[in-house]
Amino acid sequence: MTQLAGERPAVRPEVRSALTFITRQNTKPYFNSSALTGGAPEIFFGTEDHKVTVEDMRPIADTLSLDVQGFELMTSPTAVDDLYDDSAVDTAYADELKALLTRRFGATSVHIFDVTRRADAGAGAPNRDGLRGPANRVHVDYTVKSGPQRTRDVLGDAEAERLFKAGEHILQVNVWRPIKGPVQRSPLALADASSVKPDELIATDQIFPDRVGEIYNVAHAWTQRWYYASEMERDEILLIKGWDSIADGRAQFTPHGAFALPDTENAPARESIEVRTLVVIEK
Repeated sequence: MTQLAGERPAVRPEVRSALTFITRQNTKPYFNSSALTGGAPEIFFGTEDHKVTVEDMRPIADTLSLDVQGFELMTSPTAVDDLYDDSAVDTAYADELKALLTRRFGATSVHIFDVTRRADAGAGAPNRDGLRGPANRVHVDYTVKSGPQRTRDVLGDAEAERLFKAGEHILQVNVWRPIKGPVQRSPLALADASSVKPDELIATDQIFPDRVGEIYNVAHAWTQRWYYASEMERDEILLIKGWDSIADGRAQFTPHGAFALPDTENAPARESIEVRTLVVIEK
């Protein structure tokens, strides 16, 4: 059964740690993706670290909303024993997540289009397109330009245009889960989307072997509020909104990125799996 995850004890109510932000520049930033490099992304813009307060979201977990903060913490066990098994992830795990998101949003359809595992040990976690470590720069996966384009890529031009013209609601939602718990190293920091101003989202080209995508990197501001979920277990998930087709003041984009918890160098490595989905809600 899926439920809000607010009852676990807070282990670190608040931490101070450095997050990595983009430095503002005069030309559009870009980077070569992991799919292009075969390893770590190759960036062509400046970054800067700022030490910020990252609050534990557990005390407020039952008040979090995708439409306000842009993320939610939930308890949602999986029956899949091995989340490194591509076949099991493509079938049983995908079915679990589609059922979960259909219930959560009253969705007409849910489309899974990307799965990424990450680990902060060695060269990273194995994926079909190579090894991946944590994404350490705070960012948003989609923009006002690339959200609609990804919808066309996933659903096809004709179906996407039908939905856009009808004014139907489309969400890009990431489902983030620890492969092993509890997470004691390199957890995910998430910005309260309502605390991030539009001019702090810096459109950045992401170069793939066959196309150019676009994400937002994030410029630092002291007014931003940051959260994480302490000691996340395998039966917990984070829902993270990457893009929303409705621009009416609700959260559309949720900045996030991995960060270093103090004094955890000898803790077990963080291993996680994130699944990118499109959630379609028709009237």
